[in-house]
Amino acid sequence: MNIIILQRLLAEFVLDIIYFPVWWYTKGAIHAWRWCFDLLRNGNANLAPGLWLANLFVPMYGQFDLQGRIISFLMRLVQILVRTIALAVWIVLCLALFLCWLGLPVLVVYGI
Repeated sequence: MNIIILQRLLAEFVLDIIYFPVWWYTKGAIHAWRWCFDLLRNGNANLAPGLWLANLFVPMYGQFDLQGRIISFLMRLVQILVRTIALAVWIVLCLALFLCWLGLPVLVVYGI
């Protein structure tokens, strides 16, 4: 009985080693892509440059005089620029994370 169990364990071990790269670059890559996309979507929801852009010409704090409108416009313009740059950096980081996922097995095999 022990020999049958050991044979089965060895066969499962060999099949798992053979199947690992197939899983990593198919189902695993799809899962990693979805995770990175969710990370990107959460970053967009937190930074929300589109929301700031939609309210660019709306005065802040109900200040409808000329000075209030100018200050509100300038502050929102700065916010839009900074948040857009931050979102672009976030996109690059998410893509780099996904590319690291794809390149990790190659790096490990190269290291061995």
